[in-house]
Amino acid sequence: MNTAAQAPFRILCVAGARPNFMKIAPIMAALAALRPQVEVQLVHTGQHYDVAMNQQYFVALGIPAPDINLEVGSGSHALQTAEVMKKFEPALDQMRPSAVLVVGDVNSTLACALVAAKKGVPVIHVEAGLRCFDRTMPEEINRVLTDQISDLLFTTEESGEANLLREGIAKERIHFVGNVMIDTLVRNLPRAVSAETIVAGHGKPGFASGADGYAVLTLHRPSNVDDFAVLRTLLETANRIGERTPVIFPVHPRTRGMMEKAGLSHLAESGNILLLPPMGYLEMLGLMQGARVVLTDSGGIQEETTALGTPCITLRNNTERPITVDQGTNTLAGQNRDKIMTIYNDIMAGGGKAGRVPYFWDGQAAVRIAEKLLAWSQAGCQTA
Repeated sequence: MNTAAQAPFRILCVAGARPNFMKIAPIMAALAALRPQVEVQLVHTGQHYDVAMNQQYFVALGIPAPDINLEVGSGSHALQTAEVMKKFEPALDQMRPSAVLVVGDVNSTLACALVAAKKGVPVIHVEAGLRCFDRTMPEEINRVLTDQISDLLFTTEESGEANLLREGIAKERIHFVGNVMIDTLVRNLPRAVSAETIVAGHGKPGFASGADGYAVLTLHRPSNVDDFAVLRTLLETANRIGERTPVIFPVHPRTRGMMEKAGLSHLAESGNILLLPPMGYLEMLGLMQGARVVLTDSGGIQEETTALGTPCITLRNNTERPITVDQGTNTLAGQNRDKIMTIYNDIMAGGGKAGRVPYFWDGQAAVRIAEKLLAWSQAGCQTA
């Protein structure tokens, strides 16, 4: 009789960009609770390479230090994807995991999934099946390709399963578990930093305390910041909103660079808009929680505002998170000034869409993922 202890099932988690950190934190915690049956390790690709910001997120969210940091840095989509693949392969050979878990839709997600799949290591994709049906968005390409080579696919909303089935993914590989971003939000909401504290810390006490509250603006997508005409329109619209509702604008470094290159910085330096550096997670959480309205082109913020019950105006023509529109507080506005102002005025007049928190956005998605992974590992990684 063989009495030797069974080797642990080793899951190598991958994070590359700040949106990944909020997703990987609860997964790492849930998998760590399964020791000794499961062993979990972390690779940080360094796709987002701001050391101070990364450290702030890791500390705030309780993410353990990465076992390996690939330190890839910035570059074009092709260059960044290639660099992640080149550096991840030896890390994979060194760590020899039983499976690789990737989250979201950034370049690191696809790059590491490709390397693992080509080396015969099972791939697990968290946040699978989201589609905006716009192939001009690099993230959409990453989503579709990652899902096609994944062995297990965990979805955040029911539309994800429908998309995957339509693309030929076997039903037994798909599991609806809910949204790990909301796990992080639920866990950290009591620690959120208030807008009053944030603006006071940047020398503007009282900026966010008017009768009409304040708005939050975030911009980073190339379709909004690389086209200078679009960027001008959005900044001018933010100024109009700021005449009634002061706008707090944490500026992405790339966005700031484009504003300066286009000669548009003056539009964001009026008394109606407060420019801030990129915020940590707890700061952004507090800003969104207390805002009268959030204007954004971020996918994650669409979900977070729905969970918080904060009206959201999405500055895109489509979304890969339709549940935030169908059930939540989100409204698509594109880049049309009149449409944005109409939605804003409706929010100010009536409070905006009431919305509701979607099913399984309950703070337990990572636990459901861990339970599925444990059963899958014990079944020899068989899905049927």
